[in-house]
Amino acid sequence: MMWTERTVTRAGTRLTCRDWDSHHPGSTTPVVLLHGLAGHAGEWDAAAAHLAPQHRVVAVDQRGHGASERRPADVSRAAYVADVRAVCEQLGLHRPVLVGQSLGGHTAMLTAAAHPDLVRGLVLVDAGAAEADPGTPEQIGGWLDSWPLPFPTLAEARTFLTGQGLNGEAWAAGLEQRAYGWHPRFERSVMVAAITEAVSLGAGTRAWWPEWQAVRCPTLLVIGEKGIIPPEESVRMLDSADPSTVTTGVSVPGSGHDVHLDRPAVVHSLLSAFLTELRTQAV
Repeated sequence: MMWTERTVTRAGTRLTCRDWDSHHPGSTTPVVLLHGLAGHAGEWDAAAAHLAPQHRVVAVDQRGHGASERRPADVSRAAYVADVRAVCEQLGLHRPVLVGQSLGGHTAMLTAAAHPDLVRGLVLVDAGAAEADPGTPEQIGGWLDSWPLPFPTLAEARTFLTGQGLNGEAWAAGLEQRAYGWHPRFERSVMVAAITEAVSLGAGTRAWWPEWQAVRCPTLLVIGEKGIIPPEESVRMLDSADPSTVTTGVSVPGSGHDVHLDRPAVVHSLLSAFLTELRTQAV
């Protein structure tokens, strides 16, 4: 099964999507997949292929990433949320389930909170609502600066990225070849600006508990055992979720932050079960 590239434009910013459209009936719940910071839509290919026989699946290269606008003027959380709404409207995705990992999960959560009429369900993959370490932007910038760019070959890129504790195959697939080697399909400055806006509030950092508590759709938390979401944050999210919604959490053993890449079969099974359960619930 193959995907078709779709282009969505909002406020002059171009967004590229992978649309796994198998001509499902309109009653089938569509799924929108959102990658994390410095990621790309292709890292969801295995999940999309798993879900596509039963659902229309759209994976988005978020602004500043992949094949989408490389240097968007606006990297605010509000811009990312508005992009998701535009993708749903322009591609005809009626009440999708939003699935997002890390910063993509944060975008999905904020979209569900701001537009409850838009979202049928929410899956957060190693994403949470607590405030981030104020040093996060500097840490991200320093990490990106440590990449020995350009990578002479894809094989060397895979080796380096695997050594960083990542899925080297999936992360290397997000690179592009230029005249002198392989480079990321994003700008370091855009990544730092995007994460800075996500964690900052004036001179300090901010938490997102009010937005989390505003979510009104069934939600699944998929947490990596060795990911970035501590157990106490997961517990607080489960305890503080709106009581009128069904919210569950699963910790995936042996997984790091990229749960969907570290334990794909587990995540695929969880997504299928969540979507099946949604069909049994009143719309």
